[in-house]
Amino acid sequence: MQFHLNGIPRQYDGDPDLPLLTYLRDHEHIISPKDGCAPQAACGCCAVDLNGKAVLSCVTPMKKVDGGSVFTTEGLTEFRQQVFAHAFVAEGGIQCGFCIPGIVMQANSLINRNPDPSRTEIEKALTPHLCRCTGYKKIVDAIEVAAHAIRMEEEVPRPDSPGRVGDRHPKYDSLEAVLGQRPYVDDIHLDGMLHAALVLSEHPRARVLAINTAPAAEMAGVVRVFTAADVPGRRSVGLIQQDWPLFVAEGEETRYVGDVLAAVVADTYLAARMAAEKVAVEYEVLEPLTDPFAALEPGAAKIHAGGNVLSTTIVKRGDFDAARAATAYTVTGHYETQRIEHGYMEPEAAVAYPGNNGFAVEVLSQSQGIYEDRIQLAALLGLPENKVRVVLVPNGGGFGGKEDLSVQGHAAVMAYLLGRPVKVRLTRDESIRMHPKRHPMWMDYEVGCDAAGKLTFVKTYIVGDTGAYASVGAKVLERAAGHATGAYHVPAADIEAVAVYTNNVPCGAMRGFGVNQTAFAIENLIDELCEKGGFDRWQFRYDNAIDVGSLTATGQVIEGGAGLRATLEAVKDEFYAAKYAGLACGIKNTGIGNGMPDASCVRISIVAPDKVLLDHGWTEMGQGVHTVALQTLCTETGIDPNIVTVQVDTQSEQEAGMTTASRATSLVGNATIDAARKLAKDLEQHTLAELVGRQYEGSWTVDWTTKPGKATDRVITHYSYSYATQLVVLDADGQIEKVVAAHDAGKIFNPTLFEGQIEGSVHMGLGYAVSEDLPMEGGHFKSTRLRQCGILRAKEMPPIEVIGVEVPDPYGPYGAKGVGEIGLVPTAGAVANALYTYDGVRRTKLPMALPKKRRTVSGR
Repeated sequence: MQFHLNGIPRQYDGDPDLPLLTYLRDHEHIISPKDGCAPQAACGCCAVDLNGKAVLSCVTPMKKVDGGSVFTTEGLTEFRQQVFAHAFVAEGGIQCGFCIPGIVMQANSLINRNPDPSRTEIEKALTPHLCRCTGYKKIVDAIEVAAHAIRMEEEVPRPDSPGRVGDRHPKYDSLEAVLGQRPYVDDIHLDGMLHAALVLSEHPRARVLAINTAPAAEMAGVVRVFTAADVPGRRSVGLIQQDWPLFVAEGEETRYVGDVLAAVVADTYLAARMAAEKVAVEYEVLEPLTDPFAALEPGAAKIHAGGNVLSTTIVKRGDFDAARAATAYTVTGHYETQRIEHGYMEPEAAVAYPGNNGFAVEVLSQSQGIYEDRIQLAALLGLPENKVRVVLVPNGGGFGGKEDLSVQGHAAVMAYLLGRPVKVRLTRDESIRMHPKRHPMWMDYEVGCDAAGKLTFVKTYIVGDTGAYASVGAKVLERAAGHATGAYHVPAADIEAVAVYTNNVPCGAMRGFGVNQTAFAIENLIDELCEKGGFDRWQFRYDNAIDVGSLTATGQVIEGGAGLRATLEAVKDEFYAAKYAGLACGIKNTGIGNGMPDASCVRISIVAPDKVLLDHGWTEMGQGVHTVALQTLCTETGIDPNIVTVQVDTQSEQEAGMTTASRATSLVGNATIDAARKLAKDLEQHTLAELVGRQYEGSWTVDWTTKPGKATDRVITHYSYSYATQLVVLDADGQIEKVVAAHDAGKIFNPTLFEGQIEGSVHMGLGYAVSEDLPMEGGHFKSTRLRQCGILRAKEMPPIEVIGVEVPDPYGPYGAKGVGEIGLVPTAGAVANALYTYDGVRRTKLPMALPKKRRTVSGR
């Protein structure tokens, strides 16, 4: 068959049913169409233009291309490439960037048909596409700008700024990403590279009697089949507890349907996939334990040798008897929240290869913490850490789901033993089966206030289904307990939170980290108290809001930077003006704290008069940590941001922990300030050219937080907190008309990035509130299709108004606080409270269905 690809004639004589996406990526090595879910046709990342229409190339067979014309971003005119790249970066329409090339091709097709599309028409055109980062608003803004420029035949100026803190500086390294030319892990191909496919357990709980690899090993192209016996070092991994086996061995029990039993390495991806299907596993199927309350019963089967309780967090403080005696109004409630999928657009992938310069193995990782990767990879390989190098490849979204070691471990073991490069990448189905999710929680609450409307006590018991392995489940439930009183001063608290093992998928870190769940419960109950006592909902929150001198759930006294009342004031007028409105407040820690150190270090290297290298240890995953580091450096030194390169590589030894807990801005910012001020001092006497070859080190460490339960005169659970108030307004049909999100960022480093983080968080929060779910039954997923996860599309999003509040934090760089997680902490509670004003129904379980829209009949 013959066709044109980006204007060039092509001849193809292969399989007519081969997906166009596979042809483009594997045969033509065109990387702009991304594989986010093939062959599910759910995400739109693979969109290309076929005969003037945007199509999903993952489900378009080559036989449909015959005689046609295919365009990818690589084939757009230079004018259109620049227009789209500049528009998306200038408007903040790109964060992680994985979905954007497909959206660009959809937008290009739309503009060709309709040169002046409305926002509604743009949102409708984006229906095939998912974006988990942006909330779509800035994508629509960018397409509007691009359409105007193309219609008027005008250029969109290349976005730029001096790069100072407070500037709308373009997101670092994003121009190429808009067009799909900044590689993600799966875009990388090395000479002689092999491909691997994993064999997953068919049962959530079963004894593995035998694994027969011979049928797979005999297939053409297969190099080797790996099992547990091949792991040279410690076989189990884990960020806190090492209870998660890289491979489950013969004679052992599987604990969930994402357990890996074997891996097949072959010379092509297809050969590896076909051979993996031939691995025969003999099981003794056992009854899975999937109910966390059943798992807590005496005599329940033990999922791990130590029992089914991963952790218990207890907070008891204040004079509870006095608090009850002072209580005039009490409300109780049982609340349930669901398991949900992170839904990052880039599935897991890793490339490992034999090392150079003294390294035994090197790994290209999309992880949220490459130094944590290095620790675990070294243990798997039985090597010292200095023999393992991990290089960050900025990823296509994480949201906590790329904290745990995933396919990096399999790739490293296989590449090390084979002495050849190996790539492992998961399909979307495998990704959903394997990686940890947001914890489902069951929460029993009792909350009281006095006759004047001041809170007196909170009592709660929380159970979280942590699934098959520890991940960071203990810390998630610890965080749920530590925020269980919400964003309010409460004199007495009695809190217990239990993380329970089951044979369900593991649950671990996800944006909000246990705080979203408790916020949903406490905000419902605050409204109930207001109704019961006749209190004004806004005033009650304002009167009880955490301020300087107030107590958090753990008993920490807030010493500065409390911006909650300022966020309430920001939404006050719109709240009182709305007929149907829900209000909710939020607090979220910055830093892991709880007696564990938060630390960061950076190195600034003057490589040439026109090149400055900034090394740090934090993961860029769309949130903009590279841009934060860059703007901090430029603020302190006045250096041109266009000559700065930012990189993350364990070879530089700028060690950092996991990019989590909204801490990267404060940690990398303060460490960069420390290093940059040394450079700035030298620049007072020297030019940059005269400083070539010099390096400047900087660091910042928080080691003064206190461990839960430890006797202390001064509780310091976290070094910093963020605050927010969100308002959800409904229309006459009970649909969400608008969300107003007022967030205290301490200091807004970059308004475009700040707005994008909040808009994206609200998108995720609305999905959590009304549509998202990932149900399991008997330890099996009801569906592993991305389309069934309930992630909202562009046309389903209401307008979002972001209001930035700046109450400086005592410890943040220039007063900054974390904003990445708190953006969805209040959302579900605000939606629930808005719905109650509409129909008088209290909603205590997520997700909550919105009322059906009323139908109008013409002429009546």
